[in-house]
Amino acid sequence: MNSTGNTIHKAEPEPPAPEGLLRGHDGRLRCFWAGHDPLYQAYHDTEWGRPIVNDRKIFEMLCLEGLQAGLSWITILRKRDNFRAALKGFDFYQLAAANADKAVNSLMLDSGLIRHRGKLAAVFSNAGAAVKLVAEYGSLAAWLRQFLPPAAERDRPANAAAFPAAERGRCAARLARDLKKRGFRFIGPVTAYAFMQAAGLVNDHSAGCCCHAATAAAQKAFYADNTG
Repeated sequence: MNSTGNTIHKAEPEPPAPEGLLRGHDGRLRCFWAGHDPLYQAYHDTEWGRPIVNDRKIFEMLCLEGLQAGLSWITILRKRDNFRAALKGFDFYQLAAANADKAVNSLMLDSGLIRHRGKLAAVFSNAGAAVKLVAEYGSLAAWLRQFLPPAAERDRPANAAAFPAAERGRCAARLARDLKKRGFRFIGPVTAYAFMQAAGLVNDHSAGCCCHAATAAAQKAFYADNTG
């Protein structure tokens, strides 16, 4: 009760977030890794796990996952616009036609990028491999469909101890082997699985995450013509 005689009702504290989740300042439960950084939360809410159909975006994600190796993903997100500007919007046709050595030497002087010569050079060699893939399959999206886990394996189980499903690991290993065979660099099985998570081949939002259901619905609609 305050000095005027009115009763003061204190706001009930938010219940603790379930394991694997984090409650944001907006009250929403998200996968714990999204943290409280607005950029990270926006990526988690609007991009991660949503199917990608645009070939340039698929190539961008493959490259960014390779560039991320050994670093945090938030570092990549903070530099993503710089990479887009420096790498012709990840237009793999333009990158494949560029003088890679000259381009990499120039990029190594750009403090807004991750200045790792091997990773930067891989972007250009990967671009050439992507051009060949499109010539063979018609699009990167069409090629990628063969690495979809069965429909029953795509959604993260509520029991985290049962994760990751074995079939998902096999799909990631197949993807990594195929990429390596085709000349892609800096994409091993772990990176391949991270790409599958990001590009919507699986739904790894935790069961209680605010984005789990919407991501599952988006994947179901997008892959409706794939019997898995």
